[in-house]
This record gives sequence, structure tokens and C-alpha cells, in this order.
Amino acid sequence: MNVDVPLPGPPVDPVVGIDSAIAGLEGLEHLEIVDHVARFDIAHTALTAALSSIDKV
Repeated sequence: MNVDVPLPGPPVDPVVGIDSAIAGLEGLEHLEIVDHVARFDIAHTALTAALSSIDKV
């Protein structure tokens, strides 16, 4: 189980997480279609984390 523990200091900029998630989708055309699922799952997780940090949920 991976639990993110808040670190002291200013909050992480959610835009960084969003940019990272979108960057992870680059180059999909060079991968087998079966490998797309993992990339989309990683992007979905990153976007969910970014959204929850904005909403403080």
C-alpha cells in the first residue's frame, strides 16, 4: 500500500503533476497497444492525485 504522507513546507504545485501525467502519454504510437493501459493508468493516478491536492480531499 502506497500512502502519501504530507511533507512540511509549501504544497506541491498540482500543475507539475498534470504536466508529468500528460508527458507520460507521449510516444504511445511507438508502443504496442497492450502497453497503453499501463501508461493511461499511471496518467490517471497522477491526475487524480493532482485534483485531490487542489480540492484538499
